[in-house]
Amino acid sequence: MNLKIQIFSLLFSFFYGMFFSFLVNLNYKYLFFKKKWVQVSITLLFLVDMALLYFLILRVVNDGIIHFYFYLMIFFGFYISFPVLKKFRKK
Repeated sequence: MNLKIQIFSLLFSFFYGMFFSFLVNLNYKYLFFKKKWVQVSITLLFLVDMALLYFLILRVVNDGIIHFYFYLMIFFGFYISFPVLKKFRKK
């Protein structure tokens, strides 16, 4: 993988982490629902959808090559934007 594609993949992973943080905050009340079976099913569906979307877009970006530091960039994007995006929570 050349440097241009690698940098683009890192930026994509960072912004995907921010997007993931936005959706977690948007769906906060459904992800932490009081009934356990609803909470487990919605969380599982949400995580599978997010993982599938990430891998499908990553396949377009760099032919589906995955490195450990892409996951670090997702975590870093999530960690940076989570406190900022808390205002989207509906309690």
